Amino acid sequence: MRALVYRGPNDKSWDEVPDAALVDDTDAVVRVDATTICGSDLHILKGDLPEVSAGRILGHEAVGTVESVGAAVRNLKAGDRVLVSCISACGRCRFCRQARFGQCLGGGGWILGHNIDGTQAEKVRVPFADTSTYPIPPGVSDEEFLMLADILPTGYEVGVLNGGVSPGDVVAVVGAGPIGLSAIVGSLLFSPSHVVAIDLAETRLEAAKRFGADVVVNNGLEDPVAVVQGLTDGLGAGVAIEAVGTSATFELAAQLIRPGGHVANIGVHGAPATLHLETLWTRDVRITTGLVDTYSTPTLSRLIATHQIDAARFATHHFALDAMMEAYEVFANASQTGALKVVIERPAR
Repeated sequence: MRALVYRGPNDKSWDEVPDAALVDDTDAVVRVDATTICGSDLHILKGDLPEVSAGRILGHEAVGTVESVGAAVRNLKAGDRVLVSCISACGRCRFCRQARFGQCLGGGGWILGHNIDGTQAEKVRVPFADTSTYPIPPGVSDEEFLMLADILPTGYEVGVLNGGVSPGDVVAVVGAGPIGLSAIVGSLLFSPSHVVAIDLAETRLEAAKRFGADVVVNNGLEDPVAVVQGLTDGLGAGVAIEAVGTSATFELAAQLIRPGGHVANIGVHGAPATLHLETLWTRDVRITTGLVDTYSTPTLSRLIATHQIDAARFATHHFALDAMMEAYEVFANASQTGALKVVIERPAR
C-alpha cells in the first residue's frame, strides 16, 4: 500500500510500504476512504515531538470501510463504514472508565501517527476497534464526519468545556485555524455575549466571521487586549482559548483574561512558554491544558446528523490520496492558500 512516511524533521515521503494487518485480536483493518492533515502533523515534521520515530506513517483522522477484524472484536464487521478517532481507548483502564480516553493506560491514547502507524495511507490498523471507531450515520458525508476525528471534539472538550464557557461570557479565541474555529463553533452552543477571534492571517479572520465570531482582531495591526477590555468595561475575557501552540499565543491568552476567568490551552507546544505569575497570582485565574478524550464524539455526531453543526464548511480543499504531498504543501501554507481542512480521498471506483 502507499502511505505518507515521516523520515525525520522536515523530511517526509509518499512511499510503498507493507500493507496494514491485524496484530491483536482487538484490531480492525480499515480501508481509508478519506483522511486529512492536522496541525500536530506539522509539529511532528518540525521536530517538536521527538518521540515520533523515523519511518512512522503519519495521520490520526480517517473515515473508511472495515476490511477485517480480530477474533475479539464484537461491534464491527467487514463492510461497516466507520470514523477512526484520533484517540484509541482500551476501554478497561482507570482513565478509560472515567471517559478520559486520551490518558489511556492500556495502550491507547493518541497513538495513531504518533506511537504506531497512522491514517495517511490506503489502509490503517486500528487497535481497540470496538471502542475507537464510530459508525457513520445515514445521510452524513465522509467529509462532514471526518471533522469528528479530531478538530471538533478537541475544540469542544479542551477549549469550550474545559474553559467553562457559559451564557453571556466574552470568549476570546487566540488562533483561527481549524481548532480555533472548532472552539468558536462549540462556544456558540452556550450563547456567549461575544466571541472574539484573534489571528495574524486575514484569510483566517474572514473564516472566523463565517463561523460565527462577531469580533475579529488582527493582532499584527491592532491590540487585542485593548479590544477585549473595550468589550468588558476593562475586565477582560471570561474565557480565553489558546489554539496555536506558541509561547506568544499562550502569553497573549493569559493577558486577555479577567479576574476569575479561565485560560484553556489547546495548542501543541514544542517549546517553553512563560507563565507570568507576577501578574496572575492575585487574579483567581484558572489555567487548563489537555489532550482530547473524544468522550463528546457521540454528542457532536448527533449535532452533525441533525444539521445543528455544519461540519462540511471546514473542508476547503480536496485531493486524491496520491496527491498527499501536494495536500501537505497547501495545508502548511494556509495563510496564503486559505486552507482550513484538506480532505484527501480515495478515488471513486
